[in-house]
Amino acid sequence: MSSIDASAIKTAPFDARFPNQNQTKSCWQNYVDFHKCIALKGESYKPCGQFFKTYMSLCPLEWVEKWDEQREAGTFANRELQSAQYNH
Repeated sequence: MSSIDASAIKTAPFDARFPNQNQTKSCWQNYVDFHKCIALKGESYKPCGQFFKTYMSLCPLEWVEKWDEQREAGTFANRELQSAQYNH
């Protein structure tokens, strides 16, 4: 997945873009933003880690695993990530 330390994951702070209790959109957006970030900057770019920590604290693991499988198969719902070439 990533070289970011998963033990440092904490509940994500409030994000004004997603003020309601349902955090599904925030989960999705942070997952997409993380993968866009590492595709552009590489896995060693530390600021990408904030997206990782946020989506790992908000998203059910089953969703993340499914999205990872979809990205690898080229069937992920975000077209930009389907074509992103990077090592994960």
